[in-house]
Formats: sequence, structure tokens, C-alpha cells
Amino acid sequence: MKKIFLLSAALSAFSLQAQFSVTIQAPADFKEQDAILYTLNGSKDIVFTKEQSKNNTWTFKYPKNYMGMMKIYFPNTNNTFNFISENKNVIVKLETENNKIKDIVYQDEANNIMSKLQEGSQKKDLILPALSQIKEYYKDNTEFGKALKDEIGRLSGTSNNVDQAQHPFIAYYNANYSKFLGNNEAAKKITQDEMINFIDKSNDMLETSSLLRPMLVAYLNTGGNTNVGASVDKLLDRLKVETPRGQTVLSELIDIFDVYDMKDFKDKYLTQAKNLKCTITDRLASTIKSNLNVELGAAFPNYKFQSAVNTTAKSLYDVKADKKVVVFWSSTCSHCESELPKLLEKYNDLKAKNIQIIGLSLDVDKDSYSKKIAAFPWVNDSELRGWNSSYVDTYNVHATPTYFILDANNKIISKPEHVGDVLDYFK
Repeated sequence: MKKIFLLSAALSAFSLQAQFSVTIQAPADFKEQDAILYTLNGSKDIVFTKEQSKNNTWTFKYPKNYMGMMKIYFPNTNNTFNFISENKNVIVKLETENNKIKDIVYQDEANNIMSKLQEGSQKKDLILPALSQIKEYYKDNTEFGKALKDEIGRLSGTSNNVDQAQHPFIAYYNANYSKFLGNNEAAKKITQDEMINFIDKSNDMLETSSLLRPMLVAYLNTGGNTNVGASVDKLLDRLKVETPRGQTVLSELIDIFDVYDMKDFKDKYLTQAKNLKCTITDRLASTIKSNLNVELGAAFPNYKFQSAVNTTAKSLYDVKADKKVVVFWSSTCSHCESELPKLLEKYNDLKAKNIQIIGLSLDVDKDSYSKKIAAFPWVNDSELRGWNSSYVDTYNVHATPTYFILDANNKIISKPEHVGDVLDYFK
């Protein structure tokens, strides 16, 4: 019994050591009840849990070790912000105005350091070149010239060195961002083999750091446009797609090819993912599922409307038509600004053929959305959550506008690239 008690006590001590809390404090006039905590896997936010406000304070208990990027999302006011965890307590104080976050005050050491380092890095990249040019027009012995010289010296000397023992994630992030993605000569000389070796040998902070996707894009660019397939095969052969790291990288690459409209490569590696016989990770399974949802011939998943206008239908399936055009768009999207008016010009002709248009907006601002849809007579709906909208993952949406044409049974019969393709289809 004594040995069991000691073992139990040791396990309890480890559990307490591994656990940390995230505390968010907001002013009394911030009208929000719910907050959602996300972790990160590659470039994908993973929901951890949702908490309700207690006296405008949200407290999340994280039960295990986690070093990396995290995110808080307030779904009712559509506010979001990012921070880091180094497996220590995080305390954040928000300053708000009219239900919008104005400023974020980090009260824990790690986030305070990370915030200052990123601010200094941005100034170094954006302001330092301009100051160096301005300095040419002022003499060093003038008051303004001296001030310029001092500021240039300060920014030039900004250091990203961090005590790795005290702040392992910050040290990892800054060192590897500078080495592989920084705007410096050393980063430009990095080879594909060096990148492959890092991606293969790095610890789990690669997935939680937000560095993986930009590193993969940089890796593909290093190989050149004519060697994309060979570059990917070389990387995946080294990582092995049966491993969690290999599957995360495969998932990221499929999404990258989708974003950059590299259809042949996307189809090739999506097929490879579908044909895997090993255990599939949640990350890759999510990518496979969202792509299966929108394949030609697939039944377009139903969507329950939130507050649809120009219809009494309760869901996408309730809209009855011989054919439907579903368009994902946003009032802040410049391509939507030029394409949707062309759809509007032909709307009456399409409606006469019993073709209905359904617009699902990725807007955030209600006023902007409402003003825009006043001109659109078709079915319109929005969650007003931007890229946090539920249909982004469901329908594998990576850009706006994105179009789908459905038949009367809600099966996907076409995936037009542009509004011109939509109109040509119905000729």
C-alpha cells in the first residue's frame, strides 16, 4: 500500500507540474460570455475547450505540457488574439472599446518578451531601411541627425537572443524564423537538404510554432517551379508519410497546392493520402474529409442558415431549384467586388430557368455585409465570423470568391474558377 501511495503521489505531482492556466480579463463593458481556446497543429487551429465568463474573466486549465502558439476567439463579438504558451501560466488583460479589442496587455513574462521581440523585429524590417535613407540628408552633428543615428543604432542592435533554458519556445521560434524565413543573406542561402533535415529532426514545437507552412512554401520555392513534384517526393520520402510528422506535412502541402491553384499536384498528393493503409492522424483525416465533401459528384453537405435573407428556407437543402450556385464571398474581397455584379446582371435570366444563387459570406462587420447584400436579391447568409466560419472547413474554402454549382439533388456538378465560368456553364 505504501508503494502505491508513493506512486500515486508522484503521478499527482507530475500532473500538477504539467498543468497551467490561461486567464483572460476584460473590462466590465465588454459584452461577451463565451471564449474558445485553440491550440495549433501546423497551420490549423484546434479547438481545446470553451469557457464562460465569470465577472468578465475567463480561466482555462490546460492539463498537459504545451509549448507553442495559442488563440482565444470570442464568437459573439468576433474578437480574436494570439499568444504563446511555454507550459506556464498565461495572464492577459484586454483593453476594449465598443466591444472590440483595442489593446492586449500581457502580464506573464513569456508573452511580454515575445511581444517586444516581434515589435522590435517589425521595426527593424520596416523602419530601419527608411531611417537609413533619411539619414543621408542630415548631418550627424545636428540634433535631428544625432537622434536618427541613435535610433538606427538601437534598431540595428535589436537582439533576438533569448535564454533557451528560461524560454525554450521563444528561443526556438526566433532562431528558426531568422535562420529559414528571415530577410537576410544567410536565410536566402539555405538549401533544400538543410530544410529537410530541420523538418525531419525538429521537436514537436515545429507543429505548434506556426513556422511549418511558411517553411514548406520556402522549401518549394528553393526547389524551383519546375521541380515541385521532385521536391515534395524527396521531402516525403525522408519524413515517411506513415509518421505523424509526415502526415501533417502531407496535409499542409495539399492545402498549399489548393491555395495556389496547383490542381495536378493537389490531386496527386490527395490521392496518395486517401490510399494510405496506416493509421491516419486527425490532421490529415480532416484534410481528406473536407476535400471529399466538395468533389465532383459528391452530395454538397447541408448547411443550416443562421439569419438568411430573401428566403424562408431554413437550410441550403430547403432551397428548391433545378440548379443552385453557391458562392462563398466577402464584402472586403476585391475579386468579389468585380465578379458578383456580373452575376447580378444575369440574375433574372438565371432565376427564370429556376436557377437559384446562395451567397455565404465570410464577413465580420455586420454593417458592411448588410450594405452589400442590399443589392443582391438572391439568398444571402453569414455567420459574421470571417475565416472562423463553420463552413470554411466543411466546404474546403481557401479563397473568395469560391463557386459551386449543384443539381436539384444538391450534388456538385461543377466547380467554376471564376464568374465567367459560372455564366458559361448555363449557356
